[in-house]
Amino acid sequence: MSSAFNVEGYRKLAQKRLPKMIFDYLEGGADDEKGLQRNLKAFDRLEFLPRRLVNVAEQDLATEVFGERQALPLMVAPTGLNGAFWPKGDLELARAAKKAGIPFILSTAANASIEEVADQVGGDLWFQLYVVHPTLAEQLVARALAAGYRTLVLTTDVAVNGKRERDLRSGFGLPFKYTPKIMLDGMLHPRWSWRLLTGGMPQMANFASQEAHDVELQAALLSRKMDASFAWDSLKRLRQIWPYRLLVKGILHPDDASRCIELGADGLIVSNHGGRQLDSSCSPLATLQEIAQAHPGKVLIDSGFRRGSDVVKALALGAKGVLLGRPLLYGLAAAGEAGASAVLNIFKDEMSRTLANMGCASVAGLSSAHVIRAS
Repeated sequence: MSSAFNVEGYRKLAQKRLPKMIFDYLEGGADDEKGLQRNLKAFDRLEFLPRRLVNVAEQDLATEVFGERQALPLMVAPTGLNGAFWPKGDLELARAAKKAGIPFILSTAANASIEEVADQVGGDLWFQLYVVHPTLAEQLVARALAAGYRTLVLTTDVAVNGKRERDLRSGFGLPFKYTPKIMLDGMLHPRWSWRLLTGGMPQMANFASQEAHDVELQAALLSRKMDASFAWDSLKRLRQIWPYRLLVKGILHPDDASRCIELGADGLIVSNHGGRQLDSSCSPLATLQEIAQAHPGKVLIDSGFRRGSDVVKALALGAKGVLLGRPLLYGLAAAGEAGASAVLNIFKDEMSRTLANMGCASVAGLSSAHVIRAS
């Protein structure tokens, strides 16, 4: 891994190690993938306005998020089917997060169960909720509560699954389909195939362990379709049954942000699902500052982050933290926990260098005065 000096280096290692079908699932976006590219390019429209003659002999990356101190302004974003990238991938990511002193957000679509991650890893665990079916959602929330999770992240931007054409072309899905093309690809990636065979096929652990006796619930579990009827009244209900911190993920419109807070949400995650849902969606960076100014200290962001300087730009616009998805999956696919930790260290180093060179000694000292919009 000595050749991987940045996230792109780990991306190339992941691409080399994974069969094309699996890498395309990790890498792909919706439709023409213009939204995915828009997320990446949005950072180029922001430039730093450095200050000079500032003592930056040391850089403080620690921050306070929702009243709790953490070592870095980062979180491990909720991502599904991580066992396809590395055996027990969710546990590997959780360990990397605990080691770095940052939260790990477990996806509803994880390959490790709510209880397994809590029992085997621990740390600052958050649970991300997909509402597939109201009854199932309440059961998952109760399990997360019983397992000791104290932050619930409701994802709201998947009314229906985005059209991911890479997956349609490759035939990606669970269970894996063993076509001659896919079997040949697996043979050309023997280390990945061996780990999959010895570690077991990835399954949606939170669904597999669920006791579902209702016919409608069983159908929802099988199809894994989201509850498109989930609306504001549903959010009120969720607020009533979850006694701790509640964050709403997938928010882009300032009015939606305000209403979430009015209904009792403790925070917001400005996100377009990494460009995997609505291809023509705006970049989260486009509305971040307006939302953060209206709700100071309550806003996180994800989608498109590839450099420590990207993180610093978002923090300067008012975000309290950044959720990292694909970059950590590149590291995971390349080398498991060690790869994910290496990517986190890359972000840490790049953030430190960026702060020093722009004349700001700490994350806490960042403001919109440190960035300008490129012409």
